[in-house]
Amino acid sequence: MSGYVGGDIGAKHVVVTYRAAGRTQWTKTFAQTVAGHRALIATLKRQPVARIVLEATGVYYFDLALALVAAGLPVAVINPRSFHHFARLKLTQSKTDPIDAALLAEYAECFLPPLWVAPAPSRVALRDLGRQINRLTAARTQAKNRLHALEAKRGTLPLLLADAREAIATLDQRIARLAQAAQALFAQDPQLAQQAAHLQAAKGIGAATVLALLAELCVLPTHLRAAQVSRHAGLDVRLHQSGSSISRPGRLSKAGNTYLRAALYMPALSAVRFDPYARAFYTALLARGKKKLQALCAVMRKYLTGIWACLQHNEPFDAAKLFSEIHFQKA
Repeated sequence: MSGYVGGDIGAKHVVVTYRAAGRTQWTKTFAQTVAGHRALIATLKRQPVARIVLEATGVYYFDLALALVAAGLPVAVINPRSFHHFARLKLTQSKTDPIDAALLAEYAECFLPPLWVAPAPSRVALRDLGRQINRLTAARTQAKNRLHALEAKRGTLPLLLADAREAIATLDQRIARLAQAAQALFAQDPQLAQQAAHLQAAKGIGAATVLALLAELCVLPTHLRAAQVSRHAGLDVRLHQSGSSISRPGRLSKAGNTYLRAALYMPALSAVRFDPYARAFYTALLARGKKKLQALCAVMRKYLTGIWACLQHNEPFDAAKLFSEIHFQKA
């Protein structure tokens, strides 16, 4: 009889529970090191395993998931929010690493989530570069805001102004260096280079946005449907209706990839200004009573659908295929 494994991931250790015949068989702790991963793999290889479930929390799960997949073990990586709801469903009052590991094993037994597909090393490197550029860009924006505040303040020491400008220049250099490394990855991967060229056919998508988008999308399994990719980005709409008394407006779930949502925001703003099809779609939503932000998020979701189609079918982005002609004719 095959068993089910849950792994609660920490920065230094992973707590693993093996469940079989409807009950926990053992719980062990392994170090978050190469040696610890080898010990875990050796332990799991000694008994049949139907699924190993890990949460996609932080960065600590990724190396372990890669090691388990490389060893031929069946790994599933799940959204932390789905596990959170499962724990609430089980009415779990306490939260410890062994309890979470046991619940993850039970989750594996109940749902048998789909297997995780490990991305190629070059795609992982591109994702890491894209996320670091995102973090440095945010830090540069904060540094510029601090410089603006210092310049607006009367009597600021020249040393502080020079220090703030030096910090911004350093961040500029770091961002440029990482962007150059990402372009080198594009040059080494003809498929990525072609996908980048296809995405730049869209209004509002330049080189920086292409990097941010491909960094997140290139590591996703290619079998995902557009609706699943939207859910991954947290752009799916969550309805709240109950009986006849509660009917709240739909809201974005935001239970997904924040990097991907952030990368789509500015292209959507540009699209509703400069792309006639996106503008017609946006205007039609406003005419139906949608708020501006709701309509903009709908454009973001549409753009993501079109971008994913471009990657799947290896063709340039075409807004005419993405947005309905009915909206364009009414505009």
